[in-house]
Amino acid sequence: MSSSSAGNSVNTRFVLITVFLDILGIGLIIPVLPRLVGMFAPQPDLQAYWYGAIVASYAVMQFFCAPLLGALSDRFGRRPVLLLCVLGLGLNFFLMTQATSLIWLLIIRAMGGMTAGNIAVANAYIADVSTPELRGKALGKIGAMFGLGFICGPMLGGLLGEQHYQYPFYLAAAVSLCNFSYGLFALPESLALENRRAFSFSRANPISNLRGLTHLNSVGALVWAMGFSLFAQFTMQTTWVLSTELRFGWTPLQNGISLFMVGICSVIMQGLLLGRVIRRLGEAQTAVIGLASSSFVLLMYGIVNQGWLMYVLIPCNILGYAATPAIQAIFSRAVDAKSQGAVMGSLSSLGSVMSVGATLIGTSLFAQVGHLPKGSLLLGAPFFLAALAQGLALLIAIKHFMNEKKAI
Repeated sequence: MSSSSAGNSVNTRFVLITVFLDILGIGLIIPVLPRLVGMFAPQPDLQAYWYGAIVASYAVMQFFCAPLLGALSDRFGRRPVLLLCVLGLGLNFFLMTQATSLIWLLIIRAMGGMTAGNIAVANAYIADVSTPELRGKALGKIGAMFGLGFICGPMLGGLLGEQHYQYPFYLAAAVSLCNFSYGLFALPESLALENRRAFSFSRANPISNLRGLTHLNSVGALVWAMGFSLFAQFTMQTTWVLSTELRFGWTPLQNGISLFMVGICSVIMQGLLLGRVIRRLGEAQTAVIGLASSSFVLLMYGIVNQGWLMYVLIPCNILGYAATPAIQAIFSRAVDAKSQGAVMGSLSSLGSVMSVGATLIGTSLFAQVGHLPKGSLLLGAPFFLAALAQGLALLIAIKHFMNEKKAI
């Protein structure tokens, strides 16, 4: 192994640990955030609306700030921006425990969204230190760190949440601040001085950046596929705990176990199998098969009326965890080294837009059906919506790859 590749391996390891600790903190609060909202809004429909508004406020600020952070990382380097994001996340977790009303929860969570571009910067970091041929596999490692974070975070958060709903927030704050301390001393810079580019507010404009994604070489239509797929994922994520608590009477611990299983499947695919899958199938076919798998499983999530069946369905979607890193790799190959941060920030903004829409629509839809009896099929409406969005992503991706094949 050359010294350069060895150095890149070390750099990758540093940033992956940083991402893991970051996601661990986020995962800790997922099983208990609805209960924190419920302390101020005890009625199910009111809780769903406020929960949606609080999650959406985070995503709105992320939408506006992620491209800014990505552009700043292209100018000043990945390291300082990544550390700033991690510090902001830790402070936000702590402030959540000090909120005394729903309005304050909304404001504090919105402030957290301002520094929520860390994953986009981490993706750019990985792109900096990876060759184009191995970029899909390398970006899959970021997904694997997501999985590891969700293996440990929700399970631990569920256990702590059984004791007191604030305990996971305190631990998440401590983990993030320890992560900041670790990165301050151990995280090296990945972006060489010659690959940096001048900062401009036009490149940090989320609207123009999203428009610019559609003009990237041979990948424009995939923006729509990525958008619908992210909408599906966020619809599922933001209504999962609300849905399982109402439909099956699940506790924070049971939700923690389900998210633990999601993390296991993500790690197996993105951390162990993704490189081999992409080598065998190619990025395009991997994306199509993953989207098809997710569409089917999301539909089944809405249909089943027994909680244990949700546990059965989670591992059935293991191929679904390959779709996003495969599409990200296609986007990453379409730009040069100087624009990785901006592009990953734009993809993060796309995720934020979809998160806002999915959160507001999904939780509002759930609030409309939340009064129905437990056995009603309509209680699965948010999952049906997610399945429809994922199905649209699948059709767009198939059409895009077919057109691309004809053009060759």
